[in-house]
Amino acid sequence: MTIGRLASETGTTVETVRYYERAGLIPAPARTGGNYRSYRAQDLERLRFIRRTRDLGFTLDEVRALLEMAGDRDRDCGTVDALASRHLEEIDRKIADLTVLRRELAGVIASCAGGTVAECRILEAFAPSVGQVRS
Repeated sequence: MTIGRLASETGTTVETVRYYERAGLIPAPARTGGNYRSYRAQDLERLRFIRRTRDLGFTLDEVRALLEMAGDRDRDCGTVDALASRHLEEIDRKIADLTVLRRELAGVIASCAGGTVAECRILEAFAPSVGQVRS
């Protein structure tokens, strides 16, 4: 299978496939007589795994660790569970942070009474207070 087809089948770009190769997530493929990359079904499945974990927000290092764990079929899955649980905790933390940011921004927007930019409560809220101005 060509790199273009591999990319197409997984919803990635050719450059993304090459990036994952350089990052060591996908093994270097065999080459044809014309020096084209030639991918196997296993490469397609591996790239689908990578895409799904990346879509779920796992870092490249976490994906690498998950791939390594997936390669050891007899391994206890507790390490996979622990890694996924840590990732879920990070997602929950980010959601909490975004919820606070959303509430603050919604409050600023709600304070807008219209008028001119000179009277804009939104811009006023974004401006540092006099004691915080630095040169």
